[in-house]
Amino acid sequence: MEHPYHHRRGEGSIYSKPRSPFLWIKYYRAGKPIRESTRTADPRKAACFLRQRLAEAESNPADSPRIEQLADDLFRNYQINELRSLDDVKARWRLHLKPFLGSLPATELDSRLLERYVDRRHEEHASNATINRELACMKRMLRLAYQASPPRVPSVPHFPHLKENNVRQGFVTPEQFARLVAHCPDLWLRALLETGYNFGWRASELLNLRVGQVDLVARTIRLDPGTTKNREGREVTIESGTLLQLLRHCVEGKRPEDYVFTRGAKPIRDFRKSWENLCTAAGVPDLLFHDLRRSAARNLRAAGVPEEIIMRIAGWQTSNVFKRYAIVDRADIRAALQQLERARQKQSDPTDERSLGHEFAPLSQPPIAVC
Repeated sequence: MEHPYHHRRGEGSIYSKPRSPFLWIKYYRAGKPIRESTRTADPRKAACFLRQRLAEAESNPADSPRIEQLADDLFRNYQINELRSLDDVKARWRLHLKPFLGSLPATELDSRLLERYVDRRHEEHASNATINRELACMKRMLRLAYQASPPRVPSVPHFPHLKENNVRQGFVTPEQFARLVAHCPDLWLRALLETGYNFGWRASELLNLRVGQVDLVARTIRLDPGTTKNREGREVTIESGTLLQLLRHCVEGKRPEDYVFTRGAKPIRDFRKSWENLCTAAGVPDLLFHDLRRSAARNLRAAGVPEEIIMRIAGWQTSNVFKRYAIVDRADIRAALQQLERARQKQSDPTDERSLGHEFAPLSQPPIAVC
């Protein structure tokens, strides 16, 4: 029977046992429950005894699990919830978090130690965005340990959040795209390039594409719910004859469950080296595959496609994320201002009837697919 003397979570508890004249306490040490007699029936003395035991448990870091002992619970949580970033989290833990923090007792992790970790990562030239993702992994690990029953850590420290400059900058011009096509050595890479340039889909979405999701008769490609970053499904129509032919060659002779983009019989998992070689040969060595995502948005916008439709095609959920991609470049701005000047000149000429109700044309022409 629980004694009416209450404690908050993490402060232990005082209770009475049948046939015992004394009050008992329960608290946790190293994640394990400890039950002990207070040798007194006085609630105030029992409370003092409990506070003493809690202080002893907290001051003895040897009883605390090491941080690396909490990592498996984090990985299991990602796996159970089918989070696609599991491999990324494991890499961040193995390469950066574990070498610096893994061997320490979890109770020693505090804000000062986290600040030293941030300083170390800055010395290694890591960006604020990268450090924030790593700290988020650690924070989730500690929170899972704290929410365990019984708790494996007594508390979760404050984690810093660094200011990020995550505005995307690069994009592919039609001329650069033509050079990439001209130097593309493999069918799978050529098809991957064309698909990314047309729809702005993420590399992970394309690499996980199965043959059954491509309908050459209906000329559609479908991303099933749960296979995308935002877990929502999407479907687009293949209007480019070049892309249709490339995909036809990619799926030819394959089963519906096979991957679309393969090298021989093996699915493409990592094409960073192939992409780097292609960009170097095409004269755009700093280009990222993710820049195709921004380029597709810019091309669709230049063709007069509404922002809402562009977001649905490429898979942006909010306009704030979409606008971070900064898809307007200097050429767009210069063309807009030139059109504005021409419109003003026409308006200043009263004999020019065309100046009345003049509408601006799209800022630039949509890209021409190059075979």
